[in-house]
Amino acid sequence: MNKKHNFSAGPCILPQEVFEKSAQAILDFNGIGLSLLEISHRSKDFVAVMDEARAIVKRLMNLGDDYEVLYLGSGASMQFAMVPYNLMKADGKAAYLDTGTWAAGAIKEAKKLGTVDVLGSSKEENYSFIPKGYTVGSEYDYFHCTSNNTIYGTQMKSFPEVDTLMVCDMSSDIFSRQLDFSKFDLIYAGAQKNMGPAGVTLVVIKKEILGKTGRENMLSMLDYSQHISKESMYNTPPVFPIYASLLTLQYLENNGGIAAAEQRNEAKAKLLYDEIDSNPLFETFCVKEDRSLMNVSFKLTDESKKEEFDNAWKAAGISGLNGHRSLGGYRASLYNALPIESVQVLVDVMKSIK
Repeated sequence: MNKKHNFSAGPCILPQEVFEKSAQAILDFNGIGLSLLEISHRSKDFVAVMDEARAIVKRLMNLGDDYEVLYLGSGASMQFAMVPYNLMKADGKAAYLDTGTWAAGAIKEAKKLGTVDVLGSSKEENYSFIPKGYTVGSEYDYFHCTSNNTIYGTQMKSFPEVDTLMVCDMSSDIFSRQLDFSKFDLIYAGAQKNMGPAGVTLVVIKKEILGKTGRENMLSMLDYSQHISKESMYNTPPVFPIYASLLTLQYLENNGGIAAAEQRNEAKAKLLYDEIDSNPLFETFCVKEDRSLMNVSFKLTDESKKEEFDNAWKAAGISGLNGHRSLGGYRASLYNALPIESVQVLVDVMKSIK
């Protein structure tokens, strides 16, 4: 097979060995004569997968037993509702930062459950920067932010000091850079951006923050405590995405962990941004200081070159470069598994357009 250079924003590129091991598990899991897709999630073989999938997250993030790890269905968008449902008091309010489409979606859902203050927004400037200069006081039940914005190509380079709980949607840059993850009380991320296939969402939560909303008769499927008590198996979990995510995290751990991934990601991003900055035919959509290491959104400065450029990158075996429909242009997603050689191919194509 002639493997493409996959710049897709998600579902994303994954390590080749993850595909190979996942494929084998579908045919025969652990040599038991059954497929991963047909064994019970209560079997010792899959319970071992779930246990290690939860444990490796805490190892990579350097978190202790005061945190719990969950693998849940319904995508990261379900967390837009689960977060306020579990953390916002009946007469309380939450603070949000509006940095893009997914942050706006989280705000919309939270407003259905209580009062929301948007402390900063770059919507009027087409989300071209990360708002700064705001303060998060103790009057809020929690503060919610989105660390990386896949559509607009912006990323939070630092996080505010807050006098309340810190919640972060890390769907598109989780495990890509070193952070003090203990600063966050709840982290969630859809797997399909950087750690596995679509179909499962990771939630990392400090256990002590739960059960303080005063909300009674909580809906079981929306209650983090229920999922924690059943070790992510309150209902039948999405077994294949969890297994593939485990393999991806094992690959990360065996190849230098998050620190090494960050170095590789910085090198890839520098290579591409340097070409954009030096080539008058291309420019980014966002301010330089907030550029994402994961999603490089850019456009042509001369639309008459579009057909030539599109034909060239497709001929070079590049896939997934089209920008999001709401923004246009192009988007190169540089997730952990993307080799720098693929970025070089793209840069060479950009250099060839005259």
